[in-house]
Amino acid sequence: MPHNPDSINHFGDMPPEEFHQHAESVIAWIRDYLARVSSPNLEQVPRVLPATEPGDVRKHIPQSPPMLGESVADILRDFENVIVPNTTLWNNPNFFAYFSITASSIGILAEFLIAALNNNSMVWKSGQAATELERTVLGWLAEAMGLPRDLWGMIFDTASLSTMQAIACAREEAGIEARERGLAGRGAEVPRMRVYASELVHSSIDKACITLGLGAENVVKIPVNERLQMQPKALEAAITRDRAAGYMPICVVGVVGTTSAGSSDDITALASICEREKIWLHVDAAWAGPAAMLEEWRDRFQGWERADSIVVNPHKWLFVPIDLSVLYCRKPNVLKQAFSLTPEYLKTTEDDVVENMMDYGIQLGRRFRSLKLWFVMRYFGVEGIKSRLREHIALAQLFAELVKQHPDFELTTPVEFALVCFRYKPESHAGASETTLERLNAELEERINAEGAIFLVHTKLHDVYTLRFAIGNLHTSEAHVRRAFERITGVATHVQ
Repeated sequence: MPHNPDSINHFGDMPPEEFHQHAESVIAWIRDYLARVSSPNLEQVPRVLPATEPGDVRKHIPQSPPMLGESVADILRDFENVIVPNTTLWNNPNFFAYFSITASSIGILAEFLIAALNNNSMVWKSGQAATELERTVLGWLAEAMGLPRDLWGMIFDTASLSTMQAIACAREEAGIEARERGLAGRGAEVPRMRVYASELVHSSIDKACITLGLGAENVVKIPVNERLQMQPKALEAAITRDRAAGYMPICVVGVVGTTSAGSSDDITALASICEREKIWLHVDAAWAGPAAMLEEWRDRFQGWERADSIVVNPHKWLFVPIDLSVLYCRKPNVLKQAFSLTPEYLKTTEDDVVENMMDYGIQLGRRFRSLKLWFVMRYFGVEGIKSRLREHIALAQLFAELVKQHPDFELTTPVEFALVCFRYKPESHAGASETTLERLNAELEERINAEGAIFLVHTKLHDVYTLRFAIGNLHTSEAHVRRAFERITGVATHVQ
């Protein structure tokens, strides 16, 4: 049988000397990649969207695994030749879709160390430093955002899971004994539960309710006003109507920084309603949360300290590599009541004096995610983070000014945080129907993304087809923003 001298040993791991050699190659690749995406020569920045068709990657990868180990050189070569050219580059200054994110260099270094330690902090005894660092660094983050320093927090992977945990808390708080007795087969004993959110709320709310057995049809979408905020009076009316019909309202979801428009609900008004009606208030600040560090934006967050739970994603706008989502909860005892389950093999002698994080969520295995948040906050400092957030907001205002000054484009909503919503409305099509304008903007979006130099996505606001321009990458500069607008307007000239 042929022997590959570069393959991994049949016993044990890669020798330390070989690891060091290949680690240097990987570090060098990362260094060169980050240098390319941050190059002042914008022509050298790689395209953000690959020219990839479905199946392109699969046809370059054998469908059966190798029987003999392969060389690291071959593996890295395929990574560079097959994977990278067919990957959307989120860590690119020309990524303006969804919510632009940055894996900062310091965060990347932390990921190396997280993988090396390979710690599972399910109980304190299995992750002492991870457990205690998580509690501490989430206190740092809360303080920086103007929340109470002692607000209890926990790290999950994404806002989808954090939100599901929060709504599970609301269900537990409602006292229907879902943990022990479930929901099925209990008939009239268990009323249908309602969760309320604005029509612009993220789809993760619907998915959480589907997963928790509440049902998508019991997510009640409340209309928004002209500022794209949930209407408090409409919320009150829906709660009153549902109680009269025999439903059980259990949760209201308010948003600071909606995905579609960046708008923020009146959290103070929602908190007053929830306190009066004894309903759980969850605040989704997954994207915009870090902006609470900025005094000039604190008004958007007024009242969020009264919420029962809050979600913030440092992997969106706090320069932490994906994934890291934070759930803050004013009633961690309810979270523990909903999820704590300790088999004999997980009991330890320290249980009475420590927090075992497995008790507060569905996950048992937990990565040492707090390490990368700790690294990022220490490297940039709160003032450094604030200056970068302000720069992104200023760049969004610049893009908005370019839109307003161009006769063929218009803003569709006021600019919030670092998100600009706009559309193509050419003078040549004055008086055109919304159907025609939607076709023009859809074609513009498709043509821009086909070029691959920048990446945009759309949404619909009051049935208006709207393009989104989101800024959040550490490497995005004024030059990138101006060049992006030039590309958009240039492509628009070919859209009829």
